[in-house]
Parts: sequence; structure tokens; C-alpha cells
Amino acid sequence: MSTTESTTEQRELSIDTIRFSAGYDEKKHNYAVSPPIYQTTSFDFGGVERANRLTSFKEVGNIYSRTGNPTVGILEEKLRILEGGSGAVACASGMSAISLSILNVAEGGGRILTTPYLYGGTKDSFKKVFPKFGIHFDYAKNILNPEKLGEEIKEDTKAIYLETISNPNGFLLDVDAISAVAHEHGIPVIIDNTVATPYIYKPLEHGADVVVYSATKGLNGQANGLAGIIIEGGTFDYNTDKFAHFREKYYTLRDRDTEEERSFLDVFPDAPFTFRTRFNYVSFFGASLSPYNAYMTLLGIETLTERLGKESKNALKIAQFLETHQGVEWVRYSGLESSPYYDLAKRDYPNGVGSLISFGFRGTNDQIETFIDALEIFHYHVNLGDTRSLITNSPKNTHGELTAEEKEIADIPLNLIRLSIGLENVDDLISDLNQAFVKALN
Repeated sequence: MSTTESTTEQRELSIDTIRFSAGYDEKKHNYAVSPPIYQTTSFDFGGVERANRLTSFKEVGNIYSRTGNPTVGILEEKLRILEGGSGAVACASGMSAISLSILNVAEGGGRILTTPYLYGGTKDSFKKVFPKFGIHFDYAKNILNPEKLGEEIKEDTKAIYLETISNPNGFLLDVDAISAVAHEHGIPVIIDNTVATPYIYKPLEHGADVVVYSATKGLNGQANGLAGIIIEGGTFDYNTDKFAHFREKYYTLRDRDTEEERSFLDVFPDAPFTFRTRFNYVSFFGASLSPYNAYMTLLGIETLTERLGKESKNALKIAQFLETHQGVEWVRYSGLESSPYYDLAKRDYPNGVGSLISFGFRGTNDQIETFIDALEIFHYHVNLGDTRSLITNSPKNTHGELTAEEKEIADIPLNLIRLSIGLENVDDLISDLNQAFVKALN
């Protein structure tokens, strides 16, 4: 369970510094330099008095690893501090972070206003799964024109859901403006910050209320562990009729002295979204993050700024190369001056816009397949944010679930190729792309 183990957040330190110390107090872990992996299912109460304190939430601690584990708690606290949130809860994968956030905010039914520019698996779950729970999605027509977005918010809209850097196109949104509209209508903004990470962009500083991650991607960076995390900003008021389920009182949250039942708003006023997700969804759905995968993510965060910094620089050079290549129809990368999102990138993304590039291959489908098979350095699979450079033909795999009409709405043409740029020498990567173009087009 996330607990404040350090006071790092009280000081004005760079992310380069706090990524190491945030959330971890080695004195509480036998002075271990690296956070230990607590590979245990449960934890001894140590006595009846302490058991009563733990079960009445008068003391924060670990009881059972399905609801909280020290290694997982260190990761939660580290990302809470890095994002500037009031609470964080880790879960088994990025999709579980998305799904549990949606279920928590729209429990009992309602609508979510979202963007067509989303990861394919996310959109497919919105189509197949959530409507069966009474939760429906509206794809905003004015997501790029926030001044008109309020017209699309309905009486039963429970949240706006976005991606900061969209997968696969790398589109950017004005989160500040969208959040202002959402709050005028009394609903929170939930935002997937997977591609950006807190090094490149911090959504809570731009008005968002809940941040979700597939920590499997850039936060880990090594392709060796699945993880998801939800971070709460702590400023949104859920004590309204629209979110009456947050007022629901539970016997399990009762005051042990008076036996009075309490709600998550009563017991966790600074982070009700976090703890409601933890105890009502992560725990009962069993979507807990394993201590080992939490540890691997912690290791990845230690190299976050070096990785994302170099990957962004490499990606910009490769995007510039692609922009001038005769085998390329178009390039989407917000770091390019030709991008319609360039001004927004300069305003909100001082550390670059990440490793994700998409481009249109000028050729046939057979030539696209020849191009991919000819690459010698790039790896062909569906992950992103890896230290290795990756390539995939998104219309056929990461967004293969979308119908032709859905692809058109999401602006994913059939010739779209997605790159996730890694840490290799950028000249070697460009050379590899170039020789693959030659083999495919000649």
C-alpha cells in the first residue's frame, strides 16, 4: 500500500534526482540500497492491537499482497511523487489501470466522453466490454476545439478520457483547455500518459484529475515486466450527486469505536479515487501487481530521463529523415516544425515529445511487408517505449481490432507504420531504414 516513506517531495528537486529517492526510505528496509522484493502473500499482524489499528485504517500497513505489498507500495509512492498526486494504486497491467479507472468513475452506468485517437485495445474494450456494464462512450467531434467541447457533455457524462501523446499518431491535445471545460461541467479528466511519462509531461499540472499508465512501456523501458498504475490528483470533488457511489457507506470502513459506517470520502478525503479503486476493484477483481514486476519497473524508472531524453532526440532526427524520403507519404511527429501540434509541443513539452513516430509508406502492402522484413536493427512487435527500436504496421496489429470506418475516424490509414525509437546509434537506425526502403521499393 502506498505510504509516504520520504520527504523528497517537500523540496524543489529535479526529476533527475527524485526518481531515485522518491518513495523509498532505506532505513525502513534494512538499509537496502535497492528496494527489496517482498515475495510474500501476507504479513503478520504482530498482535491484536496492531491488527485492530490496521483494519480500522488508523495505521497504514500491509495485510495481504492482493491489497498492498511493500515493493508495490514503493512504486506507487515514487510515481505519486513524480506526478505530484495525492494517491496512487498499482495494478497488473496498463489495460487494468484503464479499465478499473473507468469502472470506478462510472460505476452504475453513465457515459464517458473520449477521443477517437486512442490505442486500439482501449477502443475495443470501450466497444465490447463496458456497454455490458451500462457504461457507454461518446467520441468527441470537438476534441481539438475545446471551446466547443462542452456541447458534447451530456447529463450522464461521468468523465473525459484522453491520451496525452496518442498511439499511434502522436497527436497532442490541449489538456489545460479540455480540463477547464470538464470542471465547468463537474466531471473529472482521466488521461493515459503512457507514451510521455512524467519526464516529458505531467498531466496533473495541466488540470487532469487521474493519470493512468501502462508502466510496461516507457516507465519500465526494458520489456521485462507488465505493470499498470493509477495516480490521483486529489483536487476533484467527488462528493456530488453525479458520483453518489463515492458517498456509499460500508461496514468494512466503519469507525471501530462508534461502529458508524463510513464512505471512502470520509476515510480517505485526500485520495478517495485511489482507495476506492484499491479496495473495491484491484482487490476484488484480483488485478494486483506482482512484487517482481513492481521491482522491474522501479529499476526502469532509475534510467527514465536518460532513456527518454535520448529516445526523443533520436526520434526527432529520424522523423526529419523520413520527412525528406521519397518512400514516405507523410510523417506524424509533433517535434517537427511542419506538425500542426508543433506550437503545443513547444509550449507543453520542453523535454521533447517522446519516441513514437508514425509515417505513411508510399507503396503497396507487399512492399510494406518487404520493408519490415528487410530491417536488421528494428524489432517487429507491438510493444513501445523500449530501449530497443521497434516497428509495427499498426492497422494490422495494435489497431487491428478497429473496423475500416473506425480506422478512418481515428485517422489510421492502411499505409501507417509506427516506430518506437530506442537507444541505438541514430545514424545506424537511419541507415537501417534506408536500406530497407531500397529493398522494398527497387
